[in-house]
Amino acid sequence: MGKITIKRYPVTGLSCASCAAGVERRLNQTEGVVKAVVNFADSSAVVEFDHDKVTPETLRDNIVSLGYGMIIEDDSENMAEDQRTKHYKRLVADTTIAWSLSIPIMIISMVFMGVDLANWIVFGMTLPVVLYSGRHFYIGAYKQLKRGSANMDTLVSLSVAIAFLFSLANLIFPDFLHVPGLEHALYFEAAAMIIAFVLLGKTLEERAKGNTAGAIKKLMGLQPKTATVTRDGKDKVIAIKEILVGDIILVRPGERIPVDGVIVNGESFVDESMITGEPVAARKEIASPVYAGTVNQKGSFRFKAVKVGSDTLLSQIIKMVREAQGSKAPVQKIADKIAAFFVPAVILISIITFGVWIIFGGEYGFAHALVAAVSVLVIACPCALGLATPTALMVGIGKAAHRHILIKDATALEQMIKVDTIILDKTGTLTYGKPSVKKWIWLKRQNDFEKKILLDLEMMSEHPLAEAVAEYLKSDLHPYKGDTPILESFKSHTGTGVEATCEGTHYWAGNEEMVREAEAIIDDKMKDAVKRETDEGDSLIYYGRGKELIAVISVSDRIKETTMEALRLLKERGIEIHMLTGDNPASARVMASKLEIENYRASVKPADKEEYVRNLKQKGKVVAMVGDGINDTQALAVADVSIAMGKGTDIAMDVAMVTLITSDLKLLNTSFDISKKTVRLIRQNLFWAFVYNIVAIPIAAGMLYPSYGFMLDPVVAAAAMAFSSVSVVANSLRVSRGL
Repeated sequence: MGKITIKRYPVTGLSCASCAAGVERRLNQTEGVVKAVVNFADSSAVVEFDHDKVTPETLRDNIVSLGYGMIIEDDSENMAEDQRTKHYKRLVADTTIAWSLSIPIMIISMVFMGVDLANWIVFGMTLPVVLYSGRHFYIGAYKQLKRGSANMDTLVSLSVAIAFLFSLANLIFPDFLHVPGLEHALYFEAAAMIIAFVLLGKTLEERAKGNTAGAIKKLMGLQPKTATVTRDGKDKVIAIKEILVGDIILVRPGERIPVDGVIVNGESFVDESMITGEPVAARKEIASPVYAGTVNQKGSFRFKAVKVGSDTLLSQIIKMVREAQGSKAPVQKIADKIAAFFVPAVILISIITFGVWIIFGGEYGFAHALVAAVSVLVIACPCALGLATPTALMVGIGKAAHRHILIKDATALEQMIKVDTIILDKTGTLTYGKPSVKKWIWLKRQNDFEKKILLDLEMMSEHPLAEAVAEYLKSDLHPYKGDTPILESFKSHTGTGVEATCEGTHYWAGNEEMVREAEAIIDDKMKDAVKRETDEGDSLIYYGRGKELIAVISVSDRIKETTMEALRLLKERGIEIHMLTGDNPASARVMASKLEIENYRASVKPADKEEYVRNLKQKGKVVAMVGDGINDTQALAVADVSIAMGKGTDIAMDVAMVTLITSDLKLLNTSFDISKKTVRLIRQNLFWAFVYNIVAIPIAAGMLYPSYGFMLDPVVAAAAMAFSSVSVVANSLRVSRGL
């Protein structure tokens, strides 16, 4: 297999869910395409394909052959936005023309019914509505007909054509048709109003669909358009897309940072709330990282571009949100299957309706057959079914992004409401993941030279606890004026500690195992002190020279301020909480006690975490795993719902379905709330879309006529169809205010 690429391409010309289903089917049938998902709500296709077997140009050509378009250029988003804007303006213009003529047509038809001159005036006014305002419906229907398919355009075109052509025949040859009730029947106002109502629905639908993508637009709005870059010794203002890795960029007070990088000159405070959620500006100095979209507060500085274009953190967030909004929830499969055969089924029902009325309609059978058949064609609405799920997802996932929660796919939203068990990694999830020195216990007089040896030892170690000791000693020894120790024969023992020689003397630092290996003796007084620190849940580092213990350092990792509240909220939801940690049993026991967690396990390795998740799932639990490190990825991969802390490792975030960008654990509860409300919204939308069609089509067919003498007017049918699509989108937007 060649290079697998996942790309999002805007698709143009989609008018209903059936169109989206047709495009998706064609893409998935293309050789080299692994998977394609088409989202009708934002008119996009996310395609996973083998770049060696198929090119974007081939994908586009396949879509063009169906009568649609696909934008594959690098600037596709801006091009698509321009096209959407033009399309919306065209819809507004067509709708305005249709309504400005349809209302007078209705009035004249009602007031001057049966007047020959009035009939010809109505015909003349209907022509521009039918032929100009409604032209897109015929073009779309013709394209569908050429490939033996049908969509919403087909239904509108058929209904308008039947009403208009029948009326025209009756107008030109008024004595030709001798059918009771239809001798002089004209339906010009019906043809005009059908187009006017459908266009109004489309216009409102497009406007509402644009609002559902508000989160993406806000994120994209964080990106500045230009930047001041130093080239050839001069500062030049260039477009963001022209910035290269390695460029030196000047940022003045109040400006947004254009790309990710590292400060090389100057210092300032930067508002990073869009990433961290923290309201306090972060201090930035030389070597500090800065991120695209964040806002410089006070000072000016220059930084070196490290990640540009689509590689910046902001671009990755936008990409993740887009892909999530374009993904499909499992419940949508039902709607997709129905949409695939919906239009042909409606046409068949319309034909059957016409036939039944002709056979059993009595004296006015033909008149009723015509009205009922047209009403069935007009009132049927696959758009509502197609919009029900994606609009809800776009709102829910967009709101989550606004709350600093990135949801990768729709499946996570559906799964989260089923979660009854959550597993939390300790370090970096329940705690800050940044250990700090809490206490020093010296067995002999402190010596700066030996402190400097320990500093050099710990700086060469990769262990987080070593980093905490090194940070403390850097501050404690600044400025250091003693002799510089020269370490030789340095060795790092994973999971144990470090050792080296200095001036022929053996120095070491590590855990209890290093103490045993060095054959160092811990007296009773020290054992009591060690026990007190261990009982408090602190981790200990032992520092020695030869067989002599010099000091014991107590290191602790603070519990996050929001952890207790977050756990309380989860327990109120009835979720069972488990804690896993690679730390020692004593530390784990103390932590579990402080957090009132009954289920915990200590000294676990990555494989142990995975096995723990599998065991819970085998017991019938729906498990969510929350972690932040590489050691959590195995467990994240097998959990029903995987959640990563945004300040953790990239690999953990890649594996996880959900990423909490900030360190606030209360976002877990927010995530579950958004999941619950979004899934409820999807079900509401699907319910009303199904109910609408189940109830509306039989009424349009004339089911109520035998009992109540009621026949649905095609104009009312058109209004009802337009309302159904708009109501689904409006419902999604309404609920968004409560997310």
